[in-house]
Amino acid sequence: MLKRVVIVTGASRGLGREIALQFGTTGCRVVVNYREQEGDARTVAEDIQRRGGEAIAVRADVRLPDDIDSMVGVALRRWGSVDVLVNNAGVTRDALAVRMDEASWDSVMDTNLKGPFLCMRAVSRAMMDQRSGHIISIASIAGVRGREGQANYAASKAGLIGLTKTAAQELGRSNIQVNCVLPGYLPTDMGAAAPESVLAHVTAENALGRTSNAAEVAAFILHVSLMKHVSGQVFNLDSRVL
Repeated sequence: MLKRVVIVTGASRGLGREIALQFGTTGCRVVVNYREQEGDARTVAEDIQRRGGEAIAVRADVRLPDDIDSMVGVALRRWGSVDVLVNNAGVTRDALAVRMDEASWDSVMDTNLKGPFLCMRAVSRAMMDQRSGHIISIASIAGVRGREGQANYAASKAGLIGLTKTAAQELGRSNIQVNCVLPGYLPTDMGAAAPESVLAHVTAENALGRTSNAAEVAAFILHVSLMKHVSGQVFNLDSRVL
């Protein structure tokens, strides 16, 4: 059985790190993407290699088409295919909408929505030639329910859900699956930056009274990537009931 080649964006820390490790330790060849945290990304790649997998750390800013094309090119030259893309890279720049400056809006939209579009476009070319592939994007319950103080973030994730559904219809004829996952609140670097009041509110809304688990979310994403007949779906792992 051929080893699948997987690109995980924003894989140096947090959920991206967990996703990269899960794929890497189950026989996949992993591109550990990063923008700034080179040391962390190399550590993730080394962890995968120590566990018997194959991985390389590749710098690319998901907001820049040339960077993305270069990263995909590295994967193709090294391993000959791109079988799975996980759009995980994301940022927040929180403020009430009436006080939000354009730089904060643009930064979040460029990373959280334009970035996945650029990555999806780049890998789709190779996947169409292969007649196979799976694209999985990390969205958020904020994209469905909205969230006070996060107009930019919620809008970007709502757009990502729409992009997922549209791309699934367009790419399905080439046997390419496109899905997204709502992981729930995670105590990663991004989540830890939220005030205690936000954590308390999220926990109170959660049907189980606790936050999500990054390793469990990553395991689910790995499982979805192996499914052959599911596309255009939004998988909600957030126990705040929609």
